[in-house]
Amino acid sequence: MDISIHPLTQNPTAAWKELSKTQRVIKVTMKPPQTGVAFNKARVVCMSDTHSLTPYIKFDIPDGDIFIHSGDFTKCGLLKEVKEFNNWIGTLPHRYKIVIAGNHELSFDQSFTHPFQNKTLTERTKHTGMSILDDLPTLGNAKEDIVEAIQTPNIRDVLTNCTYIQDELLDVWGIRIYGTPWQPEFCNWAFNIPRGQPCLDKWNQIPSDIDILITHTPPLGHGDLCCSGVRAGCVELLNSIQKRIKPKYHVFGHIHEGYGITSDGRVIYVNASTCDINYLPNNSPIVFDVTLPPGMRKD
Repeated sequence: MDISIHPLTQNPTAAWKELSKTQRVIKVTMKPPQTGVAFNKARVVCMSDTHSLTPYIKFDIPDGDIFIHSGDFTKCGLLKEVKEFNNWIGTLPHRYKIVIAGNHELSFDQSFTHPFQNKTLTERTKHTGMSILDDLPTLGNAKEDIVEAIQTPNIRDVLTNCTYIQDELLDVWGIRIYGTPWQPEFCNWAFNIPRGQPCLDKWNQIPSDIDILITHTPPLGHGDLCCSGVRAGCVELLNSIQKRIKPKYHVFGHIHEGYGITSDGRVIYVNASTCDINYLPNNSPIVFDVTLPPGMRKD
């Protein structure tokens, strides 16, 4: 099924005002499981947006079969931040640990659209007298850290204690899991693409009928409401999910204040942001069980 570009794609708040007239948004409360997982199910534990603050987490990470982190595990993608995250995730007991990047993982974006890609710091300074970083929001990071992050080679190789996926499909006991880091432009950081066709081109790569979709960005209308009252989600992602992809679960983060679970009656949407709006890691992991396909076993 072909998904068309919504006429209000550039204004998600206005787009949701129109779409919400026919959309269902059901708030879901999921209590942490009190019993062990059934033999024919896999327990999934979800977190996101930990921003190098895992040493300050005060809650226990629930045990499970599959651990998912949907991006922004660092502040800007520094090598030391990635190493610290890799060491932390290595302590978790889950058999499968699946990670995608977010807009803060600058060092993971090989198609980075900032001037770093085309001109070196020396060239820009020589010709204009300005640093290329003058055009880039630092989001609280030191400019030196951002330069260092961008120049780190082969950063994916550092993640030895998990499976990093980027526009890739995994099969775990017959459970089909797809992960992608892209999101509509936000401060021109990593994996940012313009709303509309560029976003839709990425969503068109997602196969249909998967069980769990992992993105960094929320879809429009679910876990995407900012404290300012603005909607940050992607309308093309929402349409792709509801009309073509049809996953059982959609796990994401990015908008900290959107933490929680909603449903449209068919798909369960999980904003697993660990950090709250004040960048404090206060939000507990979200846990759910997925039924294995008939005949599949967790061997």
